[in-house]
Parts: sequence; C-alpha cells; structure tokens
Amino acid sequence: MRGAKPVLFMALTLGMLIYAVPRLDIGQGWTAANVFGIGWIAFALLVVAAHLHELLGVEEETKRQLLKVKRLKRWQQEQSALGRRKLLQLKK
Repeated sequence: MRGAKPVLFMALTLGMLIYAVPRLDIGQGWTAANVFGIGWIAFALLVVAAHLHELLGVEEETKRQLLKVKRLKRWQQEQSALGRRKLLQLKK
C-alpha cells in the first residue's frame, strides 16, 4: 500500500500535464502568461520527480547506509574501549 500513493499522485500529475500543456500559451515572449506556464510546468515536473524519488526508494537506501555507518562507528568505539580496559588490567 505504501507504493500505491506515489504511483497514484504521479499518474494524476502526468495526466494533468498531458491535459494542460497543449493549452498553455508558451513561446510568445516574456509575458505574464508565458512565465506562469513555464513555472507551472516546472512545478508539475518537480512533483513527478519527487514521487519518482519515493518510488525508487532512494531515501530508504540512504537510511540503510547511514545505519551501517553508525553501527560500524559504535563497534569501533566498543573495540577501542575494550582495548583500553585490557591495557589498564595489564598495567595493574
């Protein structure tokens, strides 16, 4: 169910783009309507990119990699602490 939401919203956004782009007046200089049309298309493409990012699971992969790094650092700290304890015990 988690993957259904981004697919639905991306499909709606793409449908909106397919419907609206032919109706926008773009390419007639720097008029307000032209600037609005370009901005609107850019925003819609940004929404599609965000949903595609969610579908591909890029954020989840990054979280997994960060978790691995944290575990490694914690293990290194534990090993360092164990080594210090052994040194202190040998000195006694």
